[in-house]
Amino acid sequence: MKILFQGDSVTDCGRGNSGGCGYEQGQMGPGYPGLIKSRLSCDRPDAGFEFVNLGISGNRIVDLYARWRADCLNHEPDIVSILVGVNDSWHEQHRNGVEVPRAIRIYNELLDWTIEKLPAVKLVLLEPFTAGESDNGKLFGAEVRERGAAVKAAAERLGPDRAVFVPLQSILDDLRSRAPWQHWTADGVHPTPAFHQAIADAWLRAAAPFLG
Repeated sequence: MKILFQGDSVTDCGRGNSGGCGYEQGQMGPGYPGLIKSRLSCDRPDAGFEFVNLGISGNRIVDLYARWRADCLNHEPDIVSILVGVNDSWHEQHRNGVEVPRAIRIYNELLDWTIEKLPAVKLVLLEPFTAGESDNGKLFGAEVRERGAAVKAAAERLGPDRAVFVPLQSILDDLRSRAPWQHWTADGVHPTPAFHQAIADAWLRAAAPFLG
């Protein structure tokens, strides 16, 4: 079973320059994809899982769409995990974002294209998030929540046999009752190791029905 992770810097997490001391150079990175690989590889060493992380820092939904054939469809994954949306808002501060209605349309088209080409594929759709008290959260957090609602709606449209939704915004909101937001994110957007662990745990819970 091949599991492909796609998204922006939260998924990328330095995968291209991390490694050594028993870790593969330029592979999964130290973030939630690497933690998921570690957990599954430890618990189920004979399951035959294959893991691929192709998240790219700075990507918006349009960037994923532009490289989707090469970086998703051609890999023929069994499970595709997608976390994207913050940069569509963040880049608008430099007048290069993707407005919400257009982003939603492209996101859903991407999912439908994936299912058309990979009829047996399963989708793990992660909610984009911000820490509300942070400067970035105050600047574009409300819009990111709109994007997250669209991701949830997409998962519901496809149904639980095809797609699952990972509610990262509500998870982060709950965690902020246990420790200040700076404990969980460096800048309101990029997770600390603690929140990467929480993301990995939530992913594994949500994706469990797809993992055999």
